[in-house]
Amino acid sequence: MTPQSLSPLSRRSFIRQTTILATALAVAAPLAAAAGEGDPRSLSFYHTHTRQHLEVTYARGRSYDPRALEQVDHYLRDFRTGEEHPIDRRLLDLLWELQQDVGHQGVFEVISGFRSPTTNQQLRQQSSGVAKRSLHMEGRAIDIRLAGVPTRYIQQCAVARQCGGVGYYPSSDFVHLDTGRFRTW
Repeated sequence: MTPQSLSPLSRRSFIRQTTILATALAVAAPLAAAAGEGDPRSLSFYHTHTRQHLEVTYARGRSYDPRALEQVDHYLRDFRTGEEHPIDRRLLDLLWELQQDVGHQGVFEVISGFRSPTTNQQLRQQSSGVAKRSLHMEGRAIDIRLAGVPTRYIQQCAVARQCGGVGYYPSSDFVHLDTGRFRTW
């Protein structure tokens, strides 16, 4: 079947699906180029609230380590309630890619990872800057600093990648990153 033999509605659907596939491949291409088949992807974290450290190799090439991902899920849990949620692998890849961009293998200081709906609602009552449908509640957002790198520079590198949301909070000295649609604030 060719696009010409489809009805107008089906052609639109075909084009939309082709565009989605092409976009997905374009986003995955830099990662595939940056990480060779067996190259490890590792991250180091320090949680500013729990004061816990985590060094983890979460993937090798295109294969993710399920045990390492469980460690990350636990580490980035809602520290207020103890609730855990799977963390989006693309978020981990984004952090790893940013390390490559800035040329610094330092420690990510975590301000906030996963947030339960209860915690998110409590924070919304305290601040107008907390989104009602925050991607933190889906394990798709993180608030970080990278030790030894100005947060403004991290923000600029993340914006240049144009993947996900990038929020810059200079007064609190952190950057919000998420795997939603591209937007900045």
